[in-house]
Amino acid sequence: MSASDFTTAILVNQSPEEVFNAVTNVRGWWSEEIEGNTAKQNDEFNYHYEDIHRCKIKLIEVIPNQKIVWLVEENYFKFTEDKTEWTGTKPTFEITEKDGKTELRFTHFGLNQEYECFEICRDAWTNYIQNSLKKLIETGKGEPNATGKPQTENEKKLSQN
Repeated sequence: MSASDFTTAILVNQSPEEVFNAVTNVRGWWSEEIEGNTAKQNDEFNYHYEDIHRCKIKLIEVIPNQKIVWLVEENYFKFTEDKTEWTGTKPTFEITEKDGKTELRFTHFGLNQEYECFEICRDAWTNYIQNSLKKLIETGKGEPNATGKPQTENEKKLSQN
């Protein structure tokens, strides 16, 4: 991990299995508009948020209850000069037990401060991991986005443009 790769972590009382199951329920915490499978190695899915952000993701490493690695195979941002930022990056979820609790560490390998989208992406990931995914793990209900249902301030701004 480079010091500039975006990372955030949460600590919950649920088991590694419960955390793993929540992470792989991508429709439950990131977006209701996911098309494809999101749980097993070599699964591929498409994400889109209105006409602002689209990407195709492949699960390239899945170790049940421990680790999930996504590879962003294709990406489109409406709001950046380089529309393909994220292509080739690896959002990674690592699950470990710590003092009777479960830590989920999310690192988006390749998402760094040189990216034009960094601040918007950092804020979005922070919301989706610290808020939506954590709520899904702890209560069974996350706060995913959908067309006409922005979840972050930046999504609200971008939706208005």
